[in-house]
Amino acid sequence: MAPKNSRGKITRLLDHCVEEVIERSSLEEKLLSGKKLVVKLGADPSSSDLHIGHAVVLRKLKEFQDLGHRVVFIIGDFTARIGDPSGRPTARKALTEAEARKNAKTYLRQAGKILNVQRAKIRMNSEWFSKMKLDELIGIAGRFSLSRIGEREDFKKRIASGGEVGLAEALYQVLQAYDSLAIKADVELGGRDQKLNLLAGRELQRKLGHRAQDLVIVPLLIGLDGKQKMSKSLGNYIGLDDRPEDMFGKVMAIPDSLIVHYGELAAFLEREELSRLALDAKASPYQAKQSVAKKITALYWGEKKASIALDTFHKRFAQKGEDKEVYKEKKLPMKKYSLVDLVIALAGASSRSEARRLILGRAVEIDKKVAFTPASVIFLDRVHYVRIGKKKFVKAVPQKNPA
Repeated sequence: MAPKNSRGKITRLLDHCVEEVIERSSLEEKLLSGKKLVVKLGADPSSSDLHIGHAVVLRKLKEFQDLGHRVVFIIGDFTARIGDPSGRPTARKALTEAEARKNAKTYLRQAGKILNVQRAKIRMNSEWFSKMKLDELIGIAGRFSLSRIGEREDFKKRIASGGEVGLAEALYQVLQAYDSLAIKADVELGGRDQKLNLLAGRELQRKLGHRAQDLVIVPLLIGLDGKQKMSKSLGNYIGLDDRPEDMFGKVMAIPDSLIVHYGELAAFLEREELSRLALDAKASPYQAKQSVAKKITALYWGEKKASIALDTFHKRFAQKGEDKEVYKEKKLPMKKYSLVDLVIALAGASSRSEARRLILGRAVEIDKKVAFTPASVIFLDRVHYVRIGKKKFVKAVPQKNPA
């Protein structure tokens, strides 16, 4: 049996920053039994960087690790060559074996900022898939229904819009499910967008006579655009390797509506702290956001560097004297702008193509080095500090009823 003082930790484990547990009663029973569970988290090295959205599930994995369970971090170097189709309108670009392995190295280093990598079991799924024979693959795939896979909403939307779903993409779910079988997982963690893949692991284990893994599903962190999940491909992310001043500045650029969301999922505040933050966000959004930005930066760089990042941001954006000297005020209607239109409105470009060139060349900063794409949408409902090129600094001020 688990010690009595661990019951509170188990409750927190299953409640804090968790969206759903499948099956909760089963998992609670396992945790309270004192048995050391095999806890799985898989990640495809589809890019070279991890961001603070990945940290939500990595920190949950660390909680299992701190309770003494055997955590297994699977790097999908084989499945990355297919690409996870979850929620995507088009197929991912296939990676080469060399690209996948190169990205895997940076994943492990960055994951080490959260997880105790030395105490974790690190597995590459090429270990079993590179040795798998065709008849084995057919036998596993035969456990799944093509019609069931075709019922996925992301596939249905793609087909309805005239797109195609590759056979390899359809097999992705099957391969990820086999990862759970290969390591005999008791528990698997993942984001909400991974739910179908996680359920497939339970299904395969059950069909092959094994005890089905339980699932801990965490929420998705919304990106800097305030709309879509944080993603490197969308340019709305904060990287785990971002410098302290960049990390702090990017958090300061989130919409005010996300202050509590970031406090919970990125700063990992407790319930009482979140309640205070919600009150602070209503009274003074700027100060509340500043507090969250410092807490997030301190998680990865320590209190000293977080304090320096705060001072740097304050000197650059918040001192009124410097603001008047550096930033020229521009009043614009309070509405939504594409980033291209906003750059043009702030007189930073003479044409749309010129605006796109500046954005793609990372020559546009909004509230401190935030990476955007030309298709990004900015809701000008508050003051934004914008740099365009090397010399143009504009304070974009929203007006409800512009003259």
